[in-house]
Amino acid sequence: MKKTVLSLITGIALLTAPYIARAQFPAMPGGGGQKPVAIPGTASDDSPRGNAKLTGVVVDSTNGKPVEFASIALIDSKTKKPIDGTVADDKGKFTLNKLPQGDFQVMISFVGYRNKTISSVKLDRKGDVALGTIKLGNDVRTLKEVEVVGQASLVEEKVDRLVYNAEKDITAKGGDATDVMRKVPLLSVDLDGNVSLRGSSNVRVLINNKPSTIVASSVADALKQIPADMIKTVEVITSPSAKYDAEGSAGIINIVTKKTTLQGFTLNIDSGVGNRGTNLGLNGNLRTGKMGFSLSGFGRANYNVIGRFANTQQTFGSRGTTTTDQTADTRNHGIFGQYTLGWDYDISKTSSITASLRYGARNNYQNQDNFLTRTISPVAYFPIVTDRNVLTKDLSGTVDANVDYTRTFAKPQQELSVSAQFSRNNRNNDFTADILSNTDFQTIASRQQNLNNSFNQESTIQGDYQTPIGKNQLLEFGGKGIFRQVESAFSYNVGVGTGPLGTDPTRSANTLNYDQSIGAGYVSYTITTKNKYTIKAGTRYEHTTINANYSQNQPGEQGGAAGQDLGIPSYSNLVPSINISKALKGGKTIKLAYNRRLQRPGIQFLNPNVNTSNPTNITKGNPFLSPELTDNLELATSAYIKSVYLNVSLFARQTNNSITSVRDTVTTGAGQVTNPTLAQAIQTTYLNIGKESAYGTNVFGNATFFSKWQVGGGFDLYYSYLTNNNALAAYNATNSGWVVTGRFFTNLTLKNGWGVQGFGFIRGKQIQLQGYQGGFAFYSLGLKKELKDKRGSFGIAAENFFSHPFTVRSESSSPIFNQSSLTSLYNAGVRVNFSYKIGKLSFDQPQRKKGRSVENDDVKGGEGGGDQPQQQAAPAAGGGRRPR
Repeated sequence: MKKTVLSLITGIALLTAPYIARAQFPAMPGGGGQKPVAIPGTASDDSPRGNAKLTGVVVDSTNGKPVEFASIALIDSKTKKPIDGTVADDKGKFTLNKLPQGDFQVMISFVGYRNKTISSVKLDRKGDVALGTIKLGNDVRTLKEVEVVGQASLVEEKVDRLVYNAEKDITAKGGDATDVMRKVPLLSVDLDGNVSLRGSSNVRVLINNKPSTIVASSVADALKQIPADMIKTVEVITSPSAKYDAEGSAGIINIVTKKTTLQGFTLNIDSGVGNRGTNLGLNGNLRTGKMGFSLSGFGRANYNVIGRFANTQQTFGSRGTTTTDQTADTRNHGIFGQYTLGWDYDISKTSSITASLRYGARNNYQNQDNFLTRTISPVAYFPIVTDRNVLTKDLSGTVDANVDYTRTFAKPQQELSVSAQFSRNNRNNDFTADILSNTDFQTIASRQQNLNNSFNQESTIQGDYQTPIGKNQLLEFGGKGIFRQVESAFSYNVGVGTGPLGTDPTRSANTLNYDQSIGAGYVSYTITTKNKYTIKAGTRYEHTTINANYSQNQPGEQGGAAGQDLGIPSYSNLVPSINISKALKGGKTIKLAYNRRLQRPGIQFLNPNVNTSNPTNITKGNPFLSPELTDNLELATSAYIKSVYLNVSLFARQTNNSITSVRDTVTTGAGQVTNPTLAQAIQTTYLNIGKESAYGTNVFGNATFFSKWQVGGGFDLYYSYLTNNNALAAYNATNSGWVVTGRFFTNLTLKNGWGVQGFGFIRGKQIQLQGYQGGFAFYSLGLKKELKDKRGSFGIAAENFFSHPFTVRSESSSPIFNQSSLTSLYNAGVRVNFSYKIGKLSFDQPQRKKGRSVENDDVKGGEGGGDQPQQQAAPAAGGGRRPR
């Protein structure tokens, strides 16, 4: 095999050597004497040849080792024209035969060495000349700066996904994944950091093609733990194939972080400081031979995140209307950190194994100061006024462990992979309320506390196999098992004054155990026709078994005796998909796709804990939720028109049994613990409503001017329709309306390593079943300077610098209540960033095979996902928790 490769390289070099020599020593006019021999591509194709021979050996001047495949050119001394040429073999030896007589020069060259010219080489027709050992010196000269014409697109369209190149975003330095997501086409991020795709929050978020229980607990919390500096790309997959888990009604989002797999050692240091937060990150990589290691750590502290909110609500009862007005000042601070150890090993040329261990921690604290509530009741002569200070602690830790094995075969695209993963997230989400005396609103009269400890654990095993059929077809199939254990333990405490806290006699503690097992299998088939059509069709079957129970009797709930199963039945789903694409002239493409998806409820929707940090606006989950089913249809086209890239898509989505938040009213205790007053409160929970539909378009464009200036932007416009078939008047509602989202960015590359980037994002109000959530806007401006040796950079970025404060208004209503809220955020910020790299990488490692990985992408209110197969066939189609 080695001799074959060497022969091939030598043959190519022999063919190209005369052209290399000619390029370095171009033919000169005039001359005389003996004409050079005939060499294709040289000046004299009719020259007679002789019998002279020239030999030699090329070696490195420092270590004496052969310089393999060095180029040797024979130059006529008088005409300066190339006469003949060759390359050295793997031992540095070379031979030129049948040379004419005359005076010549010999030039030896190779990449990384200084060119060497031997003058006055005299040949006669029958003589042999041996040049002996020729030493080449290393070229240690500093290369002049090369100006690259054009910029890589900030947004690209791949075979099966839209890719946002986040590493080119200089304004994201020092931020987190939430800041990056706001800039990705098709995506929208609300003030709490929750992500939606084309108006649907039922998306699956993966990190390097892998799920994580940290995302299963909360997408918004997970995004805050991923530093923006470490994100390479964000991939948006709107029509996943059968290979992906059926979960994720709207699609899949894959966050790809920066990786280094070359030879050598590097250590990258990233730091930043601002008026809202500080960050420090270390990322080290070591690779030698067939084995590689990576170790990274990142920490971020948030502080000085302040705001204010106001809430007005009316509840309608048989005795009249109760009106409640609330105001509070908010403060947030927290510490985030994550640590990852990665390892990979090339077992052989056809097989490899990778493994990683990741730990992430998040400690977030939210204070609601002077939380004043004023209630006017139709049965009371005077308003009821209460005041409290609330501290909410949200603490979590996550462990992810992955092992992936990949085996390739002789056939291109034939591959077998086996993957396993273990992931666990432990979370404490507690609040303590100091209820102030209504005489001076300063003395603590009593206290309330809600403790909610939970964990989410997943164990996954999967196998995938793909093989080509002929030259234009690909068959994929595989199986998977996911085993989840979810537990939420909650309890309620009360106390008088600043004394010790004891069990609340009016509310009992309990624990929800929710175990879920999923078995899945899939088959997918791809064919590419001669007229540039690609069809990819497949189907996936999933069977889900649930075992859920309370540890104690749950008053007012189903479930029966302690520990009895809640009676949630098993279910099975068949989810087909088909993608059709057509490559047109001029780089244009058109795609048509259909797929069915399902969405299982996650812990944030299931959790039955009753959160009463705001006693007149409480929340709780619903463990009896069923999965929702969604049908997606998409028609998209893209084209390059000179320097402008344009992508346009039309989509339709209908979800049956949609999991949606709903509000009703309940009677609860308000005021002091020692003297509670019954009051009407609005309760938010989750139900499977009748239907949710969306029809719209996405338009995005990107243009480059003068090779240095990029301008891009676009908008998403869709019509949203929600209706509920529940017989209860409180839930029986219908709502609809248009929703628009827009974004704009500009990026200018200047001389001497300077760069400027600006960004703006605006989102209109979001349609909900019983109202709407207000719109908002973000904008930022950044300046960056690369250091001279390209090993580091420093920059400054500012955001929302004209917004003081930034406000969002939301409203909801039903036959039994009206509610209006106004949130004000003082989030204008500025940060300074510095980055520096230590170490050096070399390029002597062969390209590594890409392995498969575990891909859980099946829970609403949580995340997971999969790795899209790489095919060579033609293409197939912010802030903290808001006050309650």
